[in-house]
Amino acid sequence: MKTQQVILTISILAMVDLSARRFVGFDGNVCAAGTKALGVVEAGTEAGGVAPANVNGIILVEAGAAIPAGAEVQVDATGRAIPKAAGISNGYAWDAAVAAGDLIRIVRGI
Repeated sequence: MKTQQVILTISILAMVDLSARRFVGFDGNVCAAGTKALGVVEAGTEAGGVAPANVNGIILVEAGAAIPAGAEVQVDATGRAIPKAAGISNGYAWDAAVAAGDLIRIVRGI
């Protein structure tokens, strides 16, 4: 079982339905592909609700593709972690993801 060690969790108003373990943007929407994320949503939250977002620490996130351990990650179009290509880094994969949908830990400091 993978665990988290979150250093900072904040609350953000969800502008859309947000899924747990996916990146959220500074505006309360699903983080746009390749951009800097505010954090990772801890619990699924409906639009208009207040979502807990893990900002800093060792955080569980859903992978959007295979990711090797130690790789820098960026956000895909659905808020999942993928290997960094041309986007902005949102942390480093502690665990490897074999396929999309895997939960991995990332090390993140904003």
